[in-house]
Amino acid sequence: MVGHLADRAQFGLILPSTNTSVEAEFNRMLVPGVSWHSGRIFASNPDLSSSENMVSFLEDLRTQIKTAVQSVCHAKVDYLVMGMSAETFWGGADGADKFVAFMGELSGGLRVTSGAAACKAVIDTYKAKKIAIITPYQPVGDQQVVDFFTEIGVDVVRIHGMKCDSATSIADVSGDEIKDAFRKINGDDVDLLLQAGTNLCAARAAAEMEGELGKPVVAINAATVWHAYRANGIMDQIEGWGELLEKY
Repeated sequence: MVGHLADRAQFGLILPSTNTSVEAEFNRMLVPGVSWHSGRIFASNPDLSSSENMVSFLEDLRTQIKTAVQSVCHAKVDYLVMGMSAETFWGGADGADKFVAFMGELSGGLRVTSGAAACKAVIDTYKAKKIAIITPYQPVGDQQVVDFFTEIGVDVVRIHGMKCDSATSIADVSGDEIKDAFRKINGDDVDLLLQAGTNLCAARAAAEMEGELGKPVVAINAATVWHAYRANGIMDQIEGWGELLEKY
C-alpha cells in the first residue's frame, strides 16, 4: 500500500531492538516517494562477548521475530527488508534461502531483501571471485559468513572480525576504525571488499575507501538499500554512498 508521502513504496524494516545504525543510514539514503517503517525484534540480552553468547543472542531473536514482523505488517507495507545480517547468513546458502522463505511466510507472502541476498547480488553485479570481509562478530559468526560465500562460489581470501562485546557496542566503532579494518584486509589478491553487521555504521566509510583503494568497497546497509530499491524498480542513483548506489 502506498501513502501520501510514499507513492512508490513503503518498506517494512526488521531490525534488532539494539540497533541504532540501520534507520539512521537508511534514511540518509532515502529517495523521493519511499518510506521505511520499523519493526524491532526485542533482544533481552545484548551480550556478544563470546561465540556462545552470540549464538544465544540470535536464538533469542528467533523467538521474538514473529511479533516484529506482524507489527510492521499492520502498516500494510509493500516489501520486507531485513536490517540485521548475521541471521541471514546462518546455515550457509541453504540457510539463507530458508530464512528468506520464512520471512515471506511470516509476512503473509511479501517479497524480502536480506543482507545475504543483497551481498550475493553485489557479487553478481561486480562479477567478483575473490573477496575480503570485515564484521563485528565473534569467530562463530565469521565462519557462517565464510560458509555462505564459499557455497555460492566465492573465495573469501580474508575476514576480520572485530569481536564487539555487545550488540549495542557495535555502533560505537568509529569510521576511522572501520577504514583501518578495510585496509587490513585489502590486497592485490582481492576483487571486492565487503562489510557485514548492520549496526556497524560503515556505509560512509566504505564509500570513502573506494577512492583510496581503487576497488569496490561495499557496506551491508548500502547493499541492502540498493537491493530493496532495485527489486522494486526504483532505479534512482544516489551520490555519496559508494559506486553501487551511484552507478548500478
